[in-house]
Amino acid sequence: MVVLGTATPVPLAESQRSVEILPVKGESLAAESPQDFLRDDSSVFLEERGGGGGQADLVLRGGSFEQTLVLVNGFRINDAQTSHHNLDLPVPLEAMSSIQVLEGAGSTLHGVDALSGVVDFLTAAPDHDSILLRGGEGSFESNEETLLAGATHGRWSGRATAERNFSTGFVATPAYTAPTFAPGCTPQQMDRDCLNDRDYRNEDASAESWLGTRLGVTDLLFATSDRSFGANQFYGSYNSWERTKGWFGGVRQELGSQTEAAFAYRRHTDDFVLLRDDPAIYENNHIDGSWQGSLRRTENLPAGTLLLVGLEADGDSIRSNNLGLHARNRGAGYVDVDLRPAKKRWSLSAGAREEIFSGGAQVVFSPELAGSFRVASSLKLRATGGYGFRIPTYTDLYYSDPSTLGNPNLKPESAWTGDGGVDWVPSTKVTLSATGFYSQQHETIDYVRSATVPNSYLPPSCMKNGAQVANMWCADNLNGLHFVGVESSLTWIPNKSQTVRVEWTALHGAQTALHGLESEYVFNYPVENIHASWSWAMGHDVVLTNAVQLAQRYQQRIYPVWNATLTRDAWKVRPYLRFTNVSNTGYQEISGVNMPPRAIMGGVAVQVGQ
Repeated sequence: MVVLGTATPVPLAESQRSVEILPVKGESLAAESPQDFLRDDSSVFLEERGGGGGQADLVLRGGSFEQTLVLVNGFRINDAQTSHHNLDLPVPLEAMSSIQVLEGAGSTLHGVDALSGVVDFLTAAPDHDSILLRGGEGSFESNEETLLAGATHGRWSGRATAERNFSTGFVATPAYTAPTFAPGCTPQQMDRDCLNDRDYRNEDASAESWLGTRLGVTDLLFATSDRSFGANQFYGSYNSWERTKGWFGGVRQELGSQTEAAFAYRRHTDDFVLLRDDPAIYENNHIDGSWQGSLRRTENLPAGTLLLVGLEADGDSIRSNNLGLHARNRGAGYVDVDLRPAKKRWSLSAGAREEIFSGGAQVVFSPELAGSFRVASSLKLRATGGYGFRIPTYTDLYYSDPSTLGNPNLKPESAWTGDGGVDWVPSTKVTLSATGFYSQQHETIDYVRSATVPNSYLPPSCMKNGAQVANMWCADNLNGLHFVGVESSLTWIPNKSQTVRVEWTALHGAQTALHGLESEYVFNYPVENIHASWSWAMGHDVVLTNAVQLAQRYQQRIYPVWNATLTRDAWKVRPYLRFTNVSNTGYQEISGVNMPPRAIMGGVAVQVGQ
């Protein structure tokens, strides 16, 4: 069932939008982090900076990582301090049941940040008592452990989950002129303890309970995370180090069968050290908090019409030694009318949202129109058009360090997007889908610097203490950016034990307003992204999967990455093996940041209870 971009959950086959549903439950042994599932969607491009899933950004359809809204059970997770770490999820992988990806603008129903898409990580109540223990070890002294416990009693069910993974980091590659060393180490000490190259430690835990009452279901979720990692070359030519911590609490209450109220609070800290060997030279400490509340109601009208109305309120604040002390609030109201007449081949939905920001200084109107037409039982046409927007983060506005300068005069960015597609299911063994899309952006927020020497042109944003600053990334608004692309997928099930899936997304972007400037993030998109996978259920619940990605970032060479897994997904004892980058490809998803070479992880999970 699709929950993104619709007034009420609908079967995937009836969705008017381009949506991908990625199952997680029962398949988590084959994944180290949620990113491994997201790679199955070629319209998703991950900007990772190492292993473990600790510092990763997600982008859709060429948009920057800042333009994708990330949700957990419908609650906003995007950080007010920085749009980096948009996959800094508080909920462990084992607690998730599925991931849903909405491709295209989603601000009408989901609000700020949904310019290029929305990703929702969903949990689900357990239906039996069970305990799962998992442990594994692998390359580069990596280690992972997971605990999951679920219980049910009458109208109540609950689940507690905790996970941890860590590594000393992979060996420095020739991309670096020289490795960097931990305090007290010398160039002669080449043992693992003295290499500071992408070490990480990720810890997550969550507790969630569901209770059925006369009013409806009450869903309570509490989660926390702690991630630290070596950030060598992440944000410039520095051996940096970073640690993020957060906790999240949310409650969702049904008020009868047609009304739902929800409230959540999120706190997030970010400690950043520019030079790991000497933290006293430059350090940032950020603490931000955000709250969100919503009330929505659906009404069934005659002729198969559904009316959705909703109210939302959000606020965030930050306390930082670099960014200062700031706070802001916003409120919104939205409406969506969904027409699905019985025994008709067509469906149509229209929605609009109006959002007002602190002090009433700005109001944003976000309309959307979507429809589908079933030509035959096996063939469906669909089209969507909408408006998305994003407000600057506190980092965009106020940040300053030796290489980066924020801009307190930044305007919100926005985009008009549209797509049209076809879904064809000629048989139970074959499914085909193709979509063409277009995005026209306005006031795009990015960091720029002069691309020529000497600095022939610098925008007014590159001013510090009344003088223009050279060789710094300066936050600025850009216009003239647009994307056009196509995404397609083929799923073939030759027999009951095998599944073959191929996805391809191609993008073309244009920017006409750089005026000799170099952009930091806008042109990091993939012009080609192909993902092919083959899964074979070999018998005795043993499953072999092979997945190959062919990606080509803008003005970069194409590179292949081959991953494989061998798992036993049932029974009490469940061994697993994961092989990553089997091709041992040297590649980067962010310029200047090498990804890990070939690696292996092996372990076993033990299930108690069924």
